[in-house]
Amino acid sequence: MSTASIESTQNPLAGLWKPTHINRLHYGSGSVQKHLLECLPGDKSKAFIITGSSLANKTSLIKQVEELLGSRHAATYSKIGQHAPIKQLDEATELVKKDQNIDTIISIGGGSPIDSAKAISHRLNEKSGKYLFHITIPTTLSAAECTMIAGYTDESGLKTGVAHPELVTHVVLYDSKFMLETPPWLMMSTAMRSMDHAMELMYHPTSTEMPCKALALYAAGQLYNTLPKYKANPKDEQLITRLQLAAFASLGFIALNVKGGLGLSHALGYALGSPYGIPHGITSCLTLGHVVKLKADRSKDDAAQIARMAPQVGVTASGDDVKDAKAVGDAILDLVKRLDLKTTLTEQKVGKDQVHQITKLASGSESGDLYDQVKALVEGLY
Repeated sequence: MSTASIESTQNPLAGLWKPTHINRLHYGSGSVQKHLLECLPGDKSKAFIITGSSLANKTSLIKQVEELLGSRHAATYSKIGQHAPIKQLDEATELVKKDQNIDTIISIGGGSPIDSAKAISHRLNEKSGKYLFHITIPTTLSAAECTMIAGYTDESGLKTGVAHPELVTHVVLYDSKFMLETPPWLMMSTAMRSMDHAMELMYHPTSTEMPCKALALYAAGQLYNTLPKYKANPKDEQLITRLQLAAFASLGFIALNVKGGLGLSHALGYALGSPYGIPHGITSCLTLGHVVKLKADRSKDDAAQIARMAPQVGVTASGDDVKDAKAVGDAILDLVKRLDLKTTLTEQKVGKDQVHQITKLASGSESGDLYDQVKALVEGLY
């Protein structure tokens, strides 16, 4: 695919949107019970479940899915940890390889199990030339189910990954009942991760106006207005479903046209996440508002795109794009504070001696104007 075929521009307004193969999105309370079996690719399909230990040992959710599958359940691997360590991926892949009848993988949980399922499918394809059919039941709002990227942590502790259009999930089941067990702080912080997707897609050079940016605007508005209500009533399944749909809107229409990483806040998230054991939702709480303000200062074009978010986050537009974009950044920081998610790198036990390493990883440089600005941003997170 040539670069020219995937670029999107604002001046002139033009672009190309290439959808992924996702073929079902079921949402609403009880969706798993109602629709899981009909989502399997065949009558004789065998499904491998991949999840984390908390869901497997502290809730009845995994057992419910196993019982629902009955004879179609091949096995369950429940040791996937935060940031998907490669050792656990190796173990799970070996289990899947032992049963030639497995054609489906069901990920249940947050970004780590979902990305692990993609990575396992990628590894099996390298051996057999065939990808697994992927059904996901997310229990957080990080929207990992929307991308073709499988991120995991290598032996050195750094986040790495693979990407391919065939790694996009085939079926997403948003069941609010499966999120009632998720701690509210985790729901809200991963929702801020989705806010991160929405904001960074506004100034991404290859994201399309329709439907990507249009849905990013919708997502930000829904997240901004619904999260405080959810904080006050975390058992309201209607609010949970609205947040699930907002998370999908933040990244579900990225499709195949976006080239490269999402943006600086995500780059900082990768630099802070697996190396220091900080969940990506929390990294977004730390970085996003500050990155938005930095982007507004660095580029008038970026400021103009961010300023479009003003009405979505309670900001009255003044007509001055830079001023409005900075106000959007402040509104994000205020939302983080109202959700009781404000933290510092000091609280996250990241030493100040790590500033250069974090800045280098996030900026892709060791000196220069961008390096200096990102370094100042990182120093301000302590």
